[in-house]
Amino acid sequence: MVRARALLVVLWPTVVILGAVLAAPTAPTASAVSAGNVAVDPGVDSDLAAKTQASPAGTTFWLRAGTYTLGTDQFGQVVPKDGNSYLGAPGAVLDGRKANQYAFSGQAKNVTIQGLTVQGFVAPRDQGVVNHDSGDGWVIEDNTVQDNGGAGLMAGAGQQVVHNCLKDNGQYGINAYQAAGGITGLVVKGNEIVGNNTGDWEKQVPGCGCTGGVKFWEVNGADITGNWVHDNRGPGLWADTNNNDFQIEDNLIEHNDGEAVFYEISYNLTLSGNTFRGNGVVAGKNYADKGDNFPLAAVYLSESGGESRVAARTDKIDIHDNLFDDNWSGVTLWENADRFCGSPANTSSGTCTKEVGALSSCAQPGIAAPPLYNDCRWKTQHVDIHANTFRFDPTAVGCTNGLCGRMAMLSNYGTYPDWSPYKGAVISQAITFDQDNHWQGNTYTGPWTFMPYDTSRTISPAQWQAAPYNQDACSSFTGAAPTC
Repeated sequence: MVRARALLVVLWPTVVILGAVLAAPTAPTASAVSAGNVAVDPGVDSDLAAKTQASPAGTTFWLRAGTYTLGTDQFGQVVPKDGNSYLGAPGAVLDGRKANQYAFSGQAKNVTIQGLTVQGFVAPRDQGVVNHDSGDGWVIEDNTVQDNGGAGLMAGAGQQVVHNCLKDNGQYGINAYQAAGGITGLVVKGNEIVGNNTGDWEKQVPGCGCTGGVKFWEVNGADITGNWVHDNRGPGLWADTNNNDFQIEDNLIEHNDGEAVFYEISYNLTLSGNTFRGNGVVAGKNYADKGDNFPLAAVYLSESGGESRVAARTDKIDIHDNLFDDNWSGVTLWENADRFCGSPANTSSGTCTKEVGALSSCAQPGIAAPPLYNDCRWKTQHVDIHANTFRFDPTAVGCTNGLCGRMAMLSNYGTYPDWSPYKGAVISQAITFDQDNHWQGNTYTGPWTFMPYDTSRTISPAQWQAAPYNQDACSSFTGAAPTC
């Protein structure tokens, strides 16, 4: 792995720190094979695919130590049937040899993949190697998925991704996307997610928004707990477009080039008990070098907030009891005044808010009056940032120009499109004063500054606490405990 340091507080018997996955099953016994399970021969090319095709649903396939291959055709792959299990002994490797695009594909349900190293596959951009077609109910546990193109894993509803090492894949460790937006009940627990986006896709396709450790798209219900997400090129965890009901808890997220957590046009999040360390330094320096004053942060909420009309375990964005340690900046709450359902400035084209649904509704003249005036916007609202510890030393991140160590709650001046009802400073006013966004009871160490309303305002802690902003009541700026 990239750095040798202590990992998570909890250790599991099948995982070794720094990503060495201890094995799951040993080689099958004769009685196990005779009971209807199937042993696969690493010496026979495509034996795994052929035996999968020839066996009924619900078969367990045993892979002893050795390297398994799938021929030289780009579409050589394993297509599981419902309920199949693939269990690897220590040293079992499924190798695409830079020839095959996918390892496990098809839409079978309730497939288990355990104890394998999956490597050398060359999935295209936005596609994945394991569970390529986003089948539901898969359990992916105790594997190493590394050195592949595209995403190491795709995801389906009810998928469990547990105790894996997802390392050095070309685009993402996980791409949690299903065409119909049907992913619910996703579990990502106890994994190491490191070094992904080796293809540096933002450089290849500027503005693609397609990089990082994990990308979530229209996932409704996700528990992301106890993971080590580090040293990814881009954000660590990125939830983009109509995600809802996320609990991101007890993770160590550090040294990612971009944000630790990027929550974009999405709803209802609990973010607690995490440690964020050294995130955003690479991207922050790039911004600063270009003279860009935007407050890139460890946690970035972009047009995302709490909404009680969207069913979830919380009706707000609740950020509490986290440790922020020497990230480029802290938390940024942002709302783009020009980005709303129906606007050509919405980069998630064809998508509308959950409150409206129908893209065609958000147009003049209806959008100029309630309820569409309110419901056509993804609003950064009902955000509660409390009981966190924010520590910052500018020398630790190599920042000399003051464009770091910031908290922000702001918008741009609305100008586009010409029929927009949100022109001018109406969204700056709303996000800063009218949308129930609060910092309170936090502990700060270091030279923090604050950016309310728009990027032209940088103020001191005392100004931040005073009228008209009235933020960070009961917070301490000396490293001591909160004052009330």
